[in-house]
Amino acid sequence: MTTEPSPSLEIERKYDVDAGAPLPDWAALPGVARVGEPEPRDLDARYLDTADGRLAAARSALRRRTGGPDEGWHLKQATPEGKLETHWPLGEGDGDAGDVSTTSTTADADAPTLPAAVIEGVAGLADPPFVVLARIRNARVAYALYNAAGGVVAEFVDDHVTALDVRRGISSSWREWELELGPAAPAEAPQRAALFAAADALVTAAGGRVAASESKLGRALGV
Repeated sequence: MTTEPSPSLEIERKYDVDAGAPLPDWAALPGVARVGEPEPRDLDARYLDTADGRLAAARSALRRRTGGPDEGWHLKQATPEGKLETHWPLGEGDGDAGDVSTTSTTADADAPTLPAAVIEGVAGLADPPFVVLARIRNARVAYALYNAAGGVVAEFVDDHVTALDVRRGISSSWREWELELGPAAPAEAPQRAALFAAADALVTAAGGRVAASESKLGRALGV
């Protein structure tokens, strides 16, 4: 059974990069003493909304994702401070008809059954039925960025994304980077801004740029 949800606030920066872009030296960021070992993750997510897009209208997104340390259901809501994410881990019997290995668009369009806890969690935004908007697969390599005391200042991920806009039947692929603040990140806004400004400079030097789309889902749907 799906357990109680856990909320968290994501403060992050996303970058568009070319396939051959070299990784920046993230140890050059202020407050970062060393970069952790690479951690590969294979992620597979289906994004859902009502047919009339009520979640999108509320600047929210709902997905069911397998793979990685936080696999499960995620509700992301845009706030002035960052993205408020509510996470429900996968539970026994929480199946997904499209989890089998396939490239069939029929399987991609099969909406997973929402557990009661997730339906309750999105009730203030939208009610069933939900349809699948997109399926996004991501070959991710994650790196923890540590301060001198061993605290995680941020997590950097190098993503190779393959997406399917289910309703239009349009596939796309791209590479992007993401830098998300961790528990040892600066607490004050000016210091956080300085950290992101330094990150922007490192990415620019590597040939990247701040992402044109604020989310993978938005890019997959062309919005």
